[in-house]
Amino acid sequence: MKKRLSRGGCLAAAGILFLLFFLSFRGIEKAELLETEGRNFEKAEVVEVLADNAAGNQASAGKQRVKLKLLSGEHSGKTVEANSSSGYLFGAHCKVGMKVIAIVSESNGELAVSVYSENRGPMVWLMIGIFVAVVVLVGGKKGVSSILGLGFTMLCIFFVFLPMIYQGVSPIFAAVLVVILTTLVTMCLVDGITRKSLAAMAGTVTGVIVSGIFAWIFGKVTSISGYNVSDIENLVYVGEMTDIRIGELLFAGILIAALGAVMDVGMSIASTLNELKEANPQMTVQDLFRSGMNVGRDMMGTMSNTLILAFTGGSINTLVFIYAYNYQYQQIMNMYSVGIELMQGLSSSMGVILAVPCTSLIGALLLGNKFGR
Repeated sequence: MKKRLSRGGCLAAAGILFLLFFLSFRGIEKAELLETEGRNFEKAEVVEVLADNAAGNQASAGKQRVKLKLLSGEHSGKTVEANSSSGYLFGAHCKVGMKVIAIVSESNGELAVSVYSENRGPMVWLMIGIFVAVVVLVGGKKGVSSILGLGFTMLCIFFVFLPMIYQGVSPIFAAVLVVILTTLVTMCLVDGITRKSLAAMAGTVTGVIVSGIFAWIFGKVTSISGYNVSDIENLVYVGEMTDIRIGELLFAGILIAALGAVMDVGMSIASTLNELKEANPQMTVQDLFRSGMNVGRDMMGTMSNTLILAFTGGSINTLVFIYAYNYQYQQIMNMYSVGIELMQGLSSSMGVILAVPCTSLIGALLLGNKFGR
């Protein structure tokens, strides 16, 4: 009952804090970066293909002229003609009966319609539903807690982090705030306010902050900043039109990216120490710390490998270019894209590694004989 009350109190406090931030940044007036008046994205169904010059079965080449029945918006039910460019990024190779998303532009009562893409929304939500169902079936109550924690993290990113940085708050400060808030809520959902969860929280926050510090140092000594990312031209334009501090976004992203892996390590070590203490109440602080380090050392290799592989997978296109064009060593080592990927992977791994002794020490102090059971 005490554990349940502590969990409820913690979640209530976090909910109130989130609500305060949400209300503070509600109703933000956004700068108009692109003229979109009179243009809407609406659901539609292909009812007829009028012209098709796609090359054979290559859905990625050619243009089509199709007839669409609009299924949403103020012109719902109306049948219109539209263009569809079958490309890799936009358009769709239309077939009769296909559900698509159409760009509907209205000017002086005239409609101009084009196919934006196939309507993937229902299938995306179906896959999300399958994921949630599997997590709940396998994890039971813990699975439900995990989904709730993930949902809260997404809410914090979209309704706290992004509005804060849009109004000029430091992205690094906003990321640290989100890390602390989501860590607190996730740990409370999983275990409530206990010595185990406190150790996991402390280890997680410490590890993520270490990641940020290491990334900052890495950037300083290698002359890499947030202005060296691939899409900087678009970001600079956004920065000129808003109060977003573009130069800090890279490091804020590293903090958020490191959170999941570091949290996993922190909770795993804290949970292990708690189980060992319950199995052997006579374990001392030194015994628990030694056990935590032994478990952590086994996790460090796999988690660091996981992070490096994750960032490598995200930059696989760059690696293909490097290999196919036979770049030279000096060229590779001095590419901004390579340096940024190394910064992200090494910084996150550093957070995981140093979360091990931090969580082990704090968990041992909280759970060891010095503090009783």
